[in-house]
Formats: sequence, C-alpha cells, structure tokens
Amino acid sequence: MKESLSQIRIGVFYDGNFLLHTSNYYNYIHPQHRRLSISGLHEFIKRRVAEEENLDYRNCVITEAHYFRGRINAVEASQRGTQLYNDRVFDDILMAEGVHTHYLPLRNLQGRKEERGIDVWLALEVFELAIMNKIDMIVLLVSDTDYVQLFRKLSSLGIRTMLLTWEFEYQNDDGNKVTTRTSRELIQLATYLIPMQEVIECGLAQGNKLISNLFVGIDDRQSVSGDDSPLMANVSEVLTVKNGYGFIKYPNNNLFFHYLDVEGEFNEIMPYDRVTFEIEKNEKGQDVAKKVRKLTTEEIEAYTRIVSEDM
Repeated sequence: MKESLSQIRIGVFYDGNFLLHTSNYYNYIHPQHRRLSISGLHEFIKRRVAEEENLDYRNCVITEAHYFRGRINAVEASQRGTQLYNDRVFDDILMAEGVHTHYLPLRNLQGRKEERGIDVWLALEVFELAIMNKIDMIVLLVSDTDYVQLFRKLSSLGIRTMLLTWEFEYQNDDGNKVTTRTSRELIQLATYLIPMQEVIECGLAQGNKLISNLFVGIDDRQSVSGDDSPLMANVSEVLTVKNGYGFIKYPNNNLFFHYLDVEGEFNEIMPYDRVTFEIEKNEKGQDVAKKVRKLTTEEIEAYTRIVSEDM
C-alpha cells in the first residue's frame, strides 16, 4: 500500500451527451437491455482507482462529481410528452448521488438543436478544481478531441487522470446512425485507460457483481403492479394513433400495434402516453407490439424513479 496517501480525493466528470448515448446503447441495443446506473458507476470507479493506485478501497473517496449537458427549455420539454418530468427525475437521481449538474441551453443552428460551450465549461471546472488542489485523481467520461488540451494541462500539473472509454455504433429510432469513438489522443494522454466495453463484456461473462451493478438492477425493473412480469423491459411512448392502429417509439424501427392487441380501451390511448408491451413477430417476420397496455400514473412514477427515459 502507498504510505504517503491516507486518502485519495476523486473527481468524476460526465459529458452528459456521451453518457446518454452510452446508456441508450445498453438499454436498447445490447442484450442487457438495462440503463447504466450512476451509483454503480461510482462504486466501480472507486474500486478501480483503488486497484490502479494500490490503495485500500476505503481510502478512495469521490469528493467531486459533475454532470454537463445541453438541454431544451421548459416550454419545449413540456410539449414532448413526459420529457419535462423525466428531466426532473434524472436530476433527482444525480442529486441523490451527490452529482452537481451544469446545463446550457441547446442552440438552434440551421434547424437542428446543438450543444455549444459544454466542453469548455467542463474543462474549466476540472482545471479550477485541479489548480485549487481539491482533487488527486480526475475520472472523465468523455470522448471528444476537444478535451485534449485539458488532459495536457492536467498532466503538466501532475494530476493523474482515468479515462472511461466506449466504442460502439447503432441506429436510433429516428433512423440516424449513432457512433461513439474515443479520441486517440485522449487515449494516449490518460494516466489510466479503462476500455469499458471490454471490461463489461468480460465481467458479465464471469458473473462479476461489480460489473452487473453498473446497470439498473433487474429486481428494480420488475413490474410495478406487483406481478412477476418484467414490465420495465418494454416501456415506451406512443408516437401516433390512427383509426384502429398505432405506432410505439422503439429502436431501431418503431413498433406497429393493432387495436385488438390493446389491453383495455384502444380509444383511451393517445400520442405520448406511456405503455408497456410485448414484442412478437407478425406473419411477415416483422417485430410488432402485443399486449399493449397504458400505464397508470402510479406506474409511470415508479418507472421514472428507477430510470429516466432521457438520461
């Protein structure tokens, strides 16, 4: 054990957009079909820092945790079904884990909403804490080349860095390709590089509890109605409702449902309603939604307490 350090102060910094894409990948594309857990990530980080620094786990403490993301305004969010409520739920999750939130408004550029300035804000917060000697190890969940200069500055200050990386590609429900690649320069500059995709796959294959806990618990995703069916595995919102049929938002292709496959009154289902459903193949081999049921207010609240739709 290192005798010179009685405690190592860890700062964790999240690029919210990067975290969102990663969590969506595991929730929608990966066989886990579970979102990443903030508490699970923090536990993993402390354990990994202790291992890399050859320290007692009890001496590894997250003293700073910060989350940065661009966000639409309240008026726009209120027009997107439950988005405004879900944003607040995720804020509650971050607050419960001691994570400070930093938001900037998304800018409308040529008809598209884009983040501007988030990377600069994150870098400034990290650098300020570093020069004030408030953290010994900085853990970053980022991927962009924009952070290269930050890593170089931290290195010049003698601050050790741990970079959690993911590499994947998938198509979202809007038909757009989502690609996550970590900057090669960041990889070269990090003191400790943790290739999370490899770590997770290996850990899951071995039944490693620490790795399993990186995801929202299976027990927590069971039906909020009290039965044994995995309700939380298939919950989404209704996109459109036509005369006798509708579509449910679900990657990679939105799911068709017929009024005969609705449990309850079909006419009570409206766009943006949250529903639970099962996925089956139709006669053409296409995925469709069956046993579609509108969630009650209590069920929606229980679901969103467990995991936010828009992390």
